[in-house]
Amino acid sequence: MTYAEAIQFLYGLQMFGTHFGLERAHQLAALAGDPQKKLRFIHVAGTNGKGSTCAMLESIYRAAGLRVGLFTSPHLVSFRERIQVNRQLVPENKLIRLVEEIQPLLKAFSADHHPTMFEVVTVLALKFFAEQKCDLVIWETGLGGRLDATNIVTPLASVITNIGLDHQQWLGDTLEKIAAEKAGIIKPGVPVVTATAEPSAFVVIEKIAEQKKAPLTRIADCGLKISDSEFSLLGDHQKLNAALAVATVEVLQKQIPVMENQIRDGLRKVDWPGRLQLIQKPNGQKILLDGAHNLEGAEVLRAAVGKIFKQDPPVIIFGALADKNWPAICRTLAPLATKIFTVSVASARTADAHELAATFASAHPAATVVTCDNLQHALNINKDEAFVVVTGSLYLVGEALERLGFSPGGESERGLNEWSAAPLPR
Repeated sequence: MTYAEAIQFLYGLQMFGTHFGLERAHQLAALAGDPQKKLRFIHVAGTNGKGSTCAMLESIYRAAGLRVGLFTSPHLVSFRERIQVNRQLVPENKLIRLVEEIQPLLKAFSADHHPTMFEVVTVLALKFFAEQKCDLVIWETGLGGRLDATNIVTPLASVITNIGLDHQQWLGDTLEKIAAEKAGIIKPGVPVVTATAEPSAFVVIEKIAEQKKAPLTRIADCGLKISDSEFSLLGDHQKLNAALAVATVEVLQKQIPVMENQIRDGLRKVDWPGRLQLIQKPNGQKILLDGAHNLEGAEVLRAAVGKIFKQDPPVIIFGALADKNWPAICRTLAPLATKIFTVSVASARTADAHELAATFASAHPAATVVTCDNLQHALNINKDEAFVVVTGSLYLVGEALERLGFSPGGESERGLNEWSAAPLPR
């Protein structure tokens, strides 16, 4: 099998759709030898900030000398980004072998009960982390938590970043319903750490933690004072994510001791592409990449641009997926720029660029709003602009990283982020 054939096999699994539930994942993991039983996890759920919090936890524990696995989704360019050990992507030859080893196990399933792509990838990751003898795995949920395939593990700690309105068509149309899905990762007696600020959502998390006798820690700011010079990620919101990561480390001090200087070292070196990521091109042009794919993310981006880049009014290049609340995102971002370029995202789920443009124009009549054929066209038009913000879908941010030459290859792998699903069973 070649690497291209392994990727094609994963594409083939998309025909099985996305079906929520833990039975198939448990069964496949058992056939693979239950690798999760050989590992320790920190399980992270939430609406925004999951990936950044995971990256911080990974960096802190690696700074403490641990061998750390990192499982996240979606990927920006290469599928291998989803499965990393000490921030090294799973090697192509290892991924090929993992695919070859899991293929015979899938014959145990009937066509109408076949594991989904995400379930297969979840077990692939568990096998790899066990083989690599990881001391700890930072384990991000895919969607929700309660019936997400990642929920077959019992972690050292469960982390819920926050609760906001996103994926309502699958998780529920209220903060309380979404909170119940995210809080589904809480296990009996396992500590929970959250930065959830919304009172109605926190009440749900608190109730589930009480029912499961899981000690609950709620944080609002960081006990460890962190200066901007000690922190590599942009945006005030990342300070709260850092507070959450530090609080989690403190909760687990007895199991995994970490010194303060190691925490600071980890936060100083953390790297998480595509989230307020600033790139400077040789001609001096600044490009800010940010996957502001829901309303809360758009508000964070608007605040960051207004504070950090207030001297540099940007040009915005925007594309979104149709299943997101893109009208609200457009209205939030419109006041930032006098030039806005809308594009289609390289996805079957893309929102129409003309509809995006109409919404921006309505929200900011004084702005020049242009619809472009694609991202490359928009980048070419704006190659001489001093400051460009590429935002909206993470799919678009991944494409930008590739087209700007900061993450070569992988165009054929971005489509592995595609999925569709029915609402979660209640």
